[in-house]
Amino acid sequence: MNNRIAFITGASRGIGRACSLALAEAGARVVLAARDVEKLETLAGEIRGAGHEAFVVSIDLGSEGSIRDAFTKTAKEFGRIDILVNNAGITRDGLAVRMKRDDWDAVLNTNLTGSFLCIQQVLQSMMRARWGRIINIASVVGETGNAGQANYCASKAGLVGLTKSLAQEMGSRGITVNAVAPGFVETDMTGVLKPELKEKLLGSIPLQRIGEPADIAAAVAFLASEGAGYITGHVLDVNGGMYM
Repeated sequence: MNNRIAFITGASRGIGRACSLALAEAGARVVLAARDVEKLETLAGEIRGAGHEAFVVSIDLGSEGSIRDAFTKTAKEFGRIDILVNNAGITRDGLAVRMKRDDWDAVLNTNLTGSFLCIQQVLQSMMRARWGRIINIASVVGETGNAGQANYCASKAGLVGLTKSLAQEMGSRGITVNAVAPGFVETDMTGVLKPELKEKLLGSIPLQRIGEPADIAAAVAFLASEGAGYITGHVLDVNGGMYM
């Protein structure tokens, strides 16, 4: 992965942060993208301190203009992007019967449409290079559904369909498109869960532990590697066995 340019959205914390560290360790030059630039600069300092290269850009997945600006800035710096990790996502949970349209739109626009727009920004250069890795971070609930998360589940299921369609379109160009579907992982997003709910979740996980961001990052780093060149259109479940 030496000198490959990897662009990671939602890089400031959780799974995105872990992916950035793993890809940098594997030899990629990482572009850290999120709304919280201060956290990105801290992470970039950590990566540079370990002898790797990191570049920071601000991005808001809910804004097409922000997405375009972030990729334009990256193109001026590096000329290309070899690896795209679509990780950024939001939740606006609530039962469907009283879910506000704004909450539906915000989640779909950020998690699904935002990811699609990021992909559009990298396809031309990947097609010219005849090499590329696109990795979408889906979710176990995009496969199983989850009460109170109709918008989030729909956005993640949509990413799976997008992954498979793009894999078919881009295969002849040497571009692989895959998804990683995490189970329950220790992040800020799951940190708000009540202890009793966490205990209940543990009972449904054969490996009997909540996942770590590093577990997801290891799968992403593999799919981004040369060794995964014959894998495309695949959804890699990293969930401790809670869904098979």
